[in-house]
Amino acid sequence: MNLDGYNGNPNLKRAGVQLQFTEEQVKQFLLCAQDPVYFIETYVKIVNVDEGLIPFDMRPYQKNMVKTFHENRFTIAKMPRQVGKTSTTVGYMLWCVLFNDNYNIAILANKGSLAREILSRIQLAYEYLPHWLQQGIITWNKGNIELENGSKIISASTSSSAVRGSSYNLIFLDEFAFVPNNMAYSFFMSTYPTISSGSTTKVIIVSTPNGLNLFYKMWMDALEERSLYKPLEIHWSDVPGRDEKWREETIRNTSEEQFAQEFECEFLGSAATLISGFKLRQLSFTNPIYHDDKLDVYEYPNKGKQDSAGNWTEMPHIYCLTVDTSRGLGGDYSAFSVIDVSTIPYRQVAKYRSNDIAPILFPNIIYDIGTKYNDAYVLVEINDIGQQVVDLLHKDLEYDNIFKIESSQKKGQNISAGHKKGIQFGLRTTTKTKRIGCANLKTLVESDKLIINDFETINELSTFVRKKDSYEAEEGNNDDLAMTLVLFGWMISQGYFKDSTNTDLRKSFMQEQLEMIEQELTPFGFIEDGVRENVSVEGGDLWLESPTNYLPSNL
Repeated sequence: MNLDGYNGNPNLKRAGVQLQFTEEQVKQFLLCAQDPVYFIETYVKIVNVDEGLIPFDMRPYQKNMVKTFHENRFTIAKMPRQVGKTSTTVGYMLWCVLFNDNYNIAILANKGSLAREILSRIQLAYEYLPHWLQQGIITWNKGNIELENGSKIISASTSSSAVRGSSYNLIFLDEFAFVPNNMAYSFFMSTYPTISSGSTTKVIIVSTPNGLNLFYKMWMDALEERSLYKPLEIHWSDVPGRDEKWREETIRNTSEEQFAQEFECEFLGSAATLISGFKLRQLSFTNPIYHDDKLDVYEYPNKGKQDSAGNWTEMPHIYCLTVDTSRGLGGDYSAFSVIDVSTIPYRQVAKYRSNDIAPILFPNIIYDIGTKYNDAYVLVEINDIGQQVVDLLHKDLEYDNIFKIESSQKKGQNISAGHKKGIQFGLRTTTKTKRIGCANLKTLVESDKLIINDFETINELSTFVRKKDSYEAEEGNNDDLAMTLVLFGWMISQGYFKDSTNTDLRKSFMQEQLEMIEQELTPFGFIEDGVRENVSVEGGDLWLESPTNYLPSNL
């Protein structure tokens, strides 16, 4: 029986065993401690499909991977299949726990079984290290290991609770693009305090692309230096033996699309999306200038400019706010997009999205944001709970700039300026209105007539796919923000919308309102008491108090 073995395994040194180092071993130990690449190349063994257990002869791009991991706190790597990315990361994590005391690592993957498989590869490499390089084993099982120097490695699936309440020196996220979007977002919201708690905490994200999801956003942020992540990319041709002939054979055995995603590492959206995949990959999102957990602002309201004589030198911009509603029970989202329609291309300047806002409170937010954006024209979808939302917005909050809809059997639904019988506030989405909205939205986006600034909106469009004769979210995804743009697509087809947003008409309207306000207020004076003015699109003025304030005071 080997007295030095852990649980009868002669390849593992148990805790408490003292070894006498030779002079050469001391020299080697110091070389390994100073250089992770040297350690991996000299002492780490991996399993090769054809040759079995072999020394890890690192390729140049694998050495660069290790150096990048070592020299940067945050690394995001976009890599093809089967380039040895896991073996390389295993070697680096093994170096971290051997040559650093009390070093904790969390291995997280889209599936717990994959995370445990990565840990098992670390354990295999560990077993074939010479005993004088090993630390004594305290814990050794399928889910975690603990070494005598206090270092630990745990494995788990990526979830919001995976590393909550713990402290880690390195968090490794494998195949992060395949973690469901809602889980990926909640993971980062819950773990960022863990990541930011130390000044040396490392995060390594490695994945093959899988659509325009959070991994895509983080990759683009890294490329455009909007984040601290260091982007790292490997091309399939960097692997020896992969040439044009190999590419053609692989495509014949799979498909062009599969090769593009798994080896060319292209960010492909779902198949049969409303917006073409080519255009989706061209869309460029920006970081909001104001952000909370539900509201993102990309441009503050343009209030226009006046000269010293009170003449408009720049007219206030015109905005539309399109609303999709839900019941606020944690499933679908209540959402709206604010679109600047003063000029073409139209621009998405703000968006709101929440799946826990109560329908009774949602109108307050619409009111406040709509008022700030120059009394934006509002279109609410009223198929379900939306009727309650628009009734509260109109009757209780007395917001005037809500588009009225006239219905007829021949013409269907149309925006109306009048007060005819059957006029309703808000649009009831039908097969016809959705078809028109989708067609117009596709034209707007693909012809660059609508600029979409928000990543979450682009993400939803990447999974907004054809189902029978309509479009909706792919299973497991949401389309609430996408539907706000579909509503906008329907809106622009309306003659009343075109007339309402005509620049000359707007100037005339603004001048009439200014003259009316001046006539009514001048004789009596004016006291600023915090009550804001809301001018009706039909004429006249109405004094309202804003119930809430969701944007900074400079708006």
